[in-house]
Amino acid sequence: MALANCGAQVNAQGRELAEHGTSLFPMACYYDRMAQDAVPWHWHDEWEAAVIEQGIAIISVDGQNHVMGPGEGIFINASTLHSVWDKGNTDCQIRSIVFHPRLVGGGIDSVFWQKYVQPVLSNAGLRYVLFAPGTPWNEDAIRYILEAWTACVEEPAGYELRVRSVLSELAFLLVSHCSAGQTQPTEKALRSEERIKAMLRYIQEHIQEELTIANIAQSAAISESECLRCFRGMLGTTPIRYVRQLRIQRAVELLESTNLKIAEIGTLCGFQEMSYFSKSFRDAKGCTPKEYRQMKMV
Repeated sequence: MALANCGAQVNAQGRELAEHGTSLFPMACYYDRMAQDAVPWHWHDEWEAAVIEQGIAIISVDGQNHVMGPGEGIFINASTLHSVWDKGNTDCQIRSIVFHPRLVGGGIDSVFWQKYVQPVLSNAGLRYVLFAPGTPWNEDAIRYILEAWTACVEEPAGYELRVRSVLSELAFLLVSHCSAGQTQPTEKALRSEERIKAMLRYIQEHIQEELTIANIAQSAAISESECLRCFRGMLGTTPIRYVRQLRIQRAVELLESTNLKIAEIGTLCGFQEMSYFSKSFRDAKGCTPKEYRQMKMV
């Protein structure tokens, strides 16, 4: 199975567009260097599990930033908003797998789904789980993630069965250790998440236009001060900073994947002035858009 860069492409709702694996084998593995590209805010219907190979990553889930180092891992439940980036210049490298729960659970009428998948999916308090060396079941979880990742990359005979087996063990660990005692999200937290998703949807749909805190807030029918609170609390940033980061991210994608003129890319990404586009890009990437394209063509 070919490895892919895990930079997420998202739709207007922030839901990831990428198909992870195939309908026959709904699982994909990724190897990403966070120093090159951060993973933007997104969510998907699949489960995700990752292990930090080197460097220091900041993984943000549900408004909580977690600084994670080599050997540490994480499980992220379906439909959970999350983002990943490098902490400084640590050349952070991550192995991750994204797989649909049906890979281990089969159909919803199976005992596997009902006993080991549904309890995880339906647990509102189990949004994510951190794994750290030193705790035996955490170490097992990390080992299962890496075994599944390696099997998918190397594809030995019968690797699909091995992957399903170790991911089933991972699901069993989650049910055994995390099904009870999880803190349920408050009504306020759930409301904030829905508001954030509404505002992200609005930003995605209007990225080429002028965006202000006022119209972003209006998209979720809240005040500007509540808009700022939601962004700071859930995403750890401001609306305008998020918009700028998203525009730069889109510019990077277009510079790498199209032959459009740089001025056209700037306009498509919502930069009405080339000088501001160039300055914003340089601040984010350390070079101009033209220099970035030239480097990627080498």
